[in-house]
Amino acid sequence: MSNDKLLSFLGLCRRAKKCVIGADVTVESLQSGKAFLVLYAQDASDNSLRRVRRVAAEHGVEMLGTHRSKEALSVALGRLCGVLAVEDRGFAGKLRTMITNEQGGEFYDEI
Repeated sequence: MSNDKLLSFLGLCRRAKKCVIGADVTVESLQSGKAFLVLYAQDASDNSLRRVRRVAAEHGVEMLGTHRSKEALSVALGRLCGVLAVEDRGFAGKLRTMITNEQGGEFYDEI
Protein backbone atom coordinates (compact mmCIF):
# COMPACT_ATOMS: atom_id res chain seq x y z
CA MET A 1 0.00 0.00 0.00
CA SER A 2 1.15 3.51 -0.70
CA ASN A 3 2.01 6.06 1.95
CA ASP A 4 -1.44 7.66 1.73
CA LYS A 5 -2.41 8.76 5.25
CA LEU A 6 -6.09 9.15 4.40
CA LEU A 7 -6.33 5.61 3.03
CA SER A 8 -4.38 4.24 6.00
CA PHE A 9 -6.73 6.01 8.41
CA LEU A 10 -9.77 4.70 6.53
CA GLY A 11 -8.33 1.19 6.90
CA LEU A 12 -8.00 1.77 10.64
CA CYS A 13 -11.59 3.03 10.76
CA ARG A 14 -12.75 -0.16 9.00
CA ARG A 15 -10.78 -2.43 11.33
CA ALA A 16 -12.28 -0.59 14.32
CA LYS A 17 -15.74 -1.30 12.84
CA LYS A 18 -16.56 2.41 12.79
CA CYS A 19 -17.73 2.62 9.18
CA VAL A 20 -20.14 0.91 6.84
CA ILE A 21 -19.44 0.42 3.15
CA GLY A 22 -21.92 0.67 0.29
CA ALA A 23 -24.79 2.92 -0.71
CA ASP A 24 -27.62 0.90 0.85
CA VAL A 25 -25.99 0.47 4.26
CA THR A 26 -24.88 4.12 4.19
CA VAL A 27 -28.52 5.16 3.71
CA GLU A 28 -29.54 2.85 6.60
CA SER A 29 -26.81 4.37 8.78
CA LEU A 30 -28.01 7.89 7.94
CA GLN A 31 -31.65 7.05 8.62
CA SER A 32 -30.83 5.45 11.98
CA GLY A 33 -28.77 8.46 13.05
CA LYS A 34 -25.50 6.53 13.30
CA ALA A 35 -23.60 8.29 10.48
CA PHE A 36 -21.50 11.35 11.29
CA LEU A 37 -19.88 11.74 7.85
CA VAL A 38 -20.29 10.27 4.37
CA LEU A 39 -17.28 9.86 2.08
CA TYR A 40 -17.29 8.89 -1.57
CA ALA A 41 -14.83 7.98 -4.31
CA GLN A 42 -14.11 10.44 -7.09
CA ASP A 43 -15.43 7.94 -9.62
CA ALA A 44 -18.51 6.81 -7.68
CA SER A 45 -21.54 6.66 -9.94
CA ASP A 46 -24.24 9.31 -9.77
CA ASN A 47 -26.81 6.53 -9.45
CA SER A 48 -25.08 5.26 -6.31
CA LEU A 49 -24.77 8.74 -4.83
CA ARG A 50 -28.16 10.26 -5.71
CA ARG A 51 -30.14 8.61 -2.90
CA VAL A 52 -27.26 8.90 -0.44
CA ARG A 53 -27.01 12.67 -1.11
CA ARG A 54 -30.73 13.16 -0.57
CA VAL A 55 -30.84 11.20 2.70
CA ALA A 56 -27.62 12.84 3.97
CA ALA A 57 -29.12 16.28 3.30
CA GLU A 58 -32.37 15.29 5.06
CA HIS A 59 -30.39 14.25 8.14
CA GLY A 60 -27.87 17.09 8.07
CA VAL A 61 -24.86 14.84 7.52
CA GLU A 62 -21.95 16.18 5.50
CA MET A 63 -20.72 14.40 2.38
CA LEU A 64 -17.13 14.79 1.22
CA GLY A 65 -15.31 13.50 -1.84
CA THR A 66 -12.06 11.73 -1.04
CA HIS A 67 -10.33 12.47 -4.36
CA ARG A 68 -9.46 8.77 -4.44
CA SER A 69 -10.73 6.18 -6.89
CA LYS A 70 -13.07 3.35 -5.98
CA GLU A 71 -10.12 1.04 -6.57
CA ALA A 72 -7.90 2.91 -4.08
CA LEU A 73 -10.65 2.97 -1.45
CA SER A 74 -11.40 -0.69 -2.05
CA VAL A 75 -7.76 -1.70 -1.54
CA ALA A 76 -7.54 0.33 1.68
CA LEU A 77 -10.82 -1.03 3.04
CA GLY A 78 -10.51 -4.61 1.80
CA ARG A 79 -13.88 -4.42 0.08
CA LEU A 80 -15.37 -2.80 -3.04
CA CYS A 81 -16.21 0.75 -2.00
CA GLY A 82 -17.63 3.81 -3.75
CA VAL A 83 -19.36 5.35 -0.74
CA LEU A 84 -19.14 4.83 3.01
CA ALA A 85 -20.55 6.22 6.23
CA VAL A 86 -18.36 6.93 9.26
CA GLU A 87 -20.22 5.99 12.43
CA ASP A 88 -17.87 7.48 15.02
CA ARG A 89 -17.63 11.19 15.85
CA GLY A 90 -13.87 11.08 16.47
CA PHE A 91 -13.04 9.24 13.25
CA ALA A 92 -15.39 11.55 11.33
CA GLY A 93 -13.72 14.66 12.72
CA LYS A 94 -10.23 13.41 11.92
CA LEU A 95 -11.21 12.38 8.38
CA ARG A 96 -12.95 15.72 7.78
CA THR A 97 -9.78 17.55 8.89
CA MET A 98 -7.53 15.36 6.74
CA ILE A 99 -9.66 15.89 3.62
CA THR A 100 -10.12 19.64 4.05
CA ASN A 101 -6.41 20.17 4.76
CA GLU A 102 -5.52 18.13 1.70
CA GLN A 103 -7.88 20.20 -0.45
CA GLY A 104 -6.61 23.53 0.75
CA GLY A 105 -9.49 24.03 3.15
CA GLU A 106 -12.15 23.97 0.45
CA PHE A 107 -15.04 21.59 0.31
CA TYR A 108 -15.53 19.97 -3.07
CA ASP A 109 -19.22 19.33 -3.36
CA GLU A 110 -20.57 17.93 -6.57
CA ILE A 111 -24.07 18.64 -7.75
